[in-house]
Amino acid sequence: MFLFRPLPWDYGIRNLFRRPARSLLTLGALAVVVFLVIVMISFIRGLDASLIVSGDPRVILVHSLGASENLEGSTMPGSSSGLLRASVQGIETRLGQAYVSPELYLGTEVKLTADSAATMGLVRGVTPAVALVRSQFQLTAGAWPAANELLVGRLAATKLGASQADVAVGNEIIVEDKTWRIAGVFSAGGSSLESEIWCRLEDIQLATKRQDVTLIAVKMQSPQDLPAIDEFCKERLDLEWEATPEVTYYASLQKHYAPVRAVSWIIVGLIAGAGAFAGLNTMYGAVVGRVREIAMLQTIGFVRRAIALSIVQEAMLLASSAALLATAVALLLVNGAAIRFTMGAFQLRVDHVAVLTGLLSGVIIGVVGAIPPAIRAMRLSIVDALKAI
Repeated sequence: MFLFRPLPWDYGIRNLFRRPARSLLTLGALAVVVFLVIVMISFIRGLDASLIVSGDPRVILVHSLGASENLEGSTMPGSSSGLLRASVQGIETRLGQAYVSPELYLGTEVKLTADSAATMGLVRGVTPAVALVRSQFQLTAGAWPAANELLVGRLAATKLGASQADVAVGNEIIVEDKTWRIAGVFSAGGSSLESEIWCRLEDIQLATKRQDVTLIAVKMQSPQDLPAIDEFCKERLDLEWEATPEVTYYASLQKHYAPVRAVSWIIVGLIAGAGAFAGLNTMYGAVVGRVREIAMLQTIGFVRRAIALSIVQEAMLLASSAALLATAVALLLVNGAAIRFTMGAFQLRVDHVAVLTGLLSGVIIGVVGAIPPAIRAMRLSIVDALKAI
């Protein structure tokens, strides 16, 4: 396999244990680097996942013309949902109930108590039909809200900068200067809806002194039926409505956050580069401190390539161990952690992509950091090295 006689495999392993302090420090430094890489990848994957799962291919959002990128600014008459039900064919129905959900969506100040600071929250006024259209909706605790009650998404606490205990069922919060009781908690399959607060449509309309809605979410029988609503909106120019498939809407949000993902990837590269330089520094220090040992190995017959290979082996062992350690810590501490974002909140995802990227970055850092010291070891003069102190 080799054109030269390599050093015994366990020689590099024993070398690591001969210098436990240096090995542990190097292991810790490399583990921190790989951990940061995994965290950044988890951020990117979590953001992408929350937007991807938010879109239903059978759902189309009807809103006022030109508001496709800012649904909060959309305004439609409160009776619009009835007009859609009566005018458009292909809408999903069940037991006579059309899958049409009029919604009032707004960003507004939310207070946990009368004395606490206000935080920007996402509030959506809905009717029971929302459970039909938003198929990922699941009530996980409590009950459907009655008058002056609301539901909180399982990530709403993160969006508000509060703890889960602050938004537990039975607690009260202040929205639009009105006190509401929390009736239940819901999940939505990891979508961006989970960072929202839902209440009855008529209650939020009364609280905001509005009779309009911002959008109407309609679920069609199949994705092929979506153009029917688009054609209706184009025919009724007097309504000034526009229809955007939900998948298209969240795809546009992905494009909007593309610079954020690009910056995250740049940070990943910078972190990995810093880790490689740290490994390079450490391995250079290891080589400088072992010049007489390296010269002795050459004296007893080991060629320089074998010694360089042993140095790379040591670095690979440290880097691989650090990568495995960082991955384990990330899975325990980072996976599923929720963070606030402009669109609401989402969970970090330490999935196969994040794990694989972390492991590969650890191995690459080990190789890149070890090659220059290995080349230095191959160039050392035996006589000069034996005289080194």
